[in-house]
Amino acid sequence: MLDTNIKSQLKAYFEKIVHPIVLTATVDNTTKSSEMLELLNEVADQSEKITIKLNGGSLKVPSFTVGQPNDVARITFAGLPMGHELTSFVLAILQASGYPPKVENEIIERIRGLEGPLHFQTFISLSCHNCPDVVQALNLMAAINPNIQHEMIDGAWFQDLVDHHQIMAVPTVILNDEVFGQGRMSVEEIIAKLDTNSPKKDAAKLNAKPEFDMLIIGGGPAGSSAAIYAARKGIKTGVISERFGGQVMDTLGIENFISVKETEGPKLVQALEQHVKSYEVDIMNLQRAKALRPSGKGIEIELANGAVLKSKSVIVSTGARWREMNVPGEQEYRNKGVAYCPHCDGPLFKGKRVAVIGGGNSGVEAAIDLAGIVSHVTLIEFDSQLRADAILQTKLNSLPNVSILKSSLTKEVLGDGTKVNGLIYQDRVNATEHRLELEGIFVQIGLLPNTDWLKGTLELSKHGEIVIDHKGETSLPGVFAAGDCTTVPFKQIIIAMGEGAKASLGAFDYLIRSSVPEEEKALAA
Repeated sequence: MLDTNIKSQLKAYFEKIVHPIVLTATVDNTTKSSEMLELLNEVADQSEKITIKLNGGSLKVPSFTVGQPNDVARITFAGLPMGHELTSFVLAILQASGYPPKVENEIIERIRGLEGPLHFQTFISLSCHNCPDVVQALNLMAAINPNIQHEMIDGAWFQDLVDHHQIMAVPTVILNDEVFGQGRMSVEEIIAKLDTNSPKKDAAKLNAKPEFDMLIIGGGPAGSSAAIYAARKGIKTGVISERFGGQVMDTLGIENFISVKETEGPKLVQALEQHVKSYEVDIMNLQRAKALRPSGKGIEIELANGAVLKSKSVIVSTGARWREMNVPGEQEYRNKGVAYCPHCDGPLFKGKRVAVIGGGNSGVEAAIDLAGIVSHVTLIEFDSQLRADAILQTKLNSLPNVSILKSSLTKEVLGDGTKVNGLIYQDRVNATEHRLELEGIFVQIGLLPNTDWLKGTLELSKHGEIVIDHKGETSLPGVFAAGDCTTVPFKQIIIAMGEGAKASLGAFDYLIRSSVPEEEKALAA
């Protein structure tokens, strides 16, 4: 199951095991149990400090726990942790053994201070690239705090639990049998959600920060690039980010990033974050900007938690978000059949009928991927023709379980109160309406810039994009912008990075010029 290279890497990792680990398996005579035992045996063979114990007594079969021999195991894997989740398994072994995690001491103390009991369950799919972040965060918390337990549950293996909790999107986290959250969550985000005093604590710390030379709002490719260029100038640089990495975290395959033949969004974000952190950049994660306003010779940024940061210059790189259909039923059934990430949530719709909204590259790629999982895909395109690349259209048309509806407008998402069971669309040629029976809808109709909070402050285009000049400067002196939130065409990662660098250089040039007294400027003129 594990190739020679992976086994060699595991041997090296397992040299860091502090205390012995026992993997306690609950199995039966099924093929799934055999696969799980094969993996556990291959892993245990890589270290004398790992042993296997059978008949764990779990109600979830097959499953296994990770813990020390004389301690109650608090980490469970109900499923086969391969693919994206193999790293989660390896880290669980190390952390359960007592190996110190690579997180700040403040975070560790906050985890230890959480009161329980807290029983987390994370429903995942092995194709989900956001799931490992959540699994690893909760495993870490369980390893540190004895009041916390965590189970990773592969929805494909435990369909009865998926139905019981009405799981329609991954990752979904259940806490003490109630839905706690969906989507990617970091350790900091989970703690903040558990600790109701967290916003006040954060606001007090942020208010105490001195003025920045350059403050970057957004931690995606544009923001990361801007931060690196600013920090290399030796100026005080800060980054405000709701979620470091932004939209790239939700991107699976990246094959057009020059010099890197192929990678995945989370891997690229990890590399970006490491690069930014190699400089003296103050990263303020989980923070949302609420307002921007001039203040004296600088700019103030008000955050959603009430904190106010000051800076001599600002770069806005807030990126974009998935465009929604804005039809009745969409919000009601979001994550209950209405989804936006086919790679993550596709496996939950195995054998079911789904629709993909949008005939661009994203929509056609989604339909192709889903066709290999679901029973039938209906692609709905507003225009009279698909806009995807010809090679993608050729592939799509070759699939026997795909139907294409052109000149069609989705009018309403239908459901039974708990999950999607259909949609209504209008034929734009003859204005007739039709009902389509299905269980899932994947929306792939483009992006919207995250600039609503700037209306009335900066000049925006009719599409809501920030209007910038050739240096990235906005209509407000000292405020620059870069990436998908701006009027720059072609929303691509590599373009956003270049724009971030340009805006940072433009802002630095502004800082130099604005620091020169007016009388000296007059003499120089």
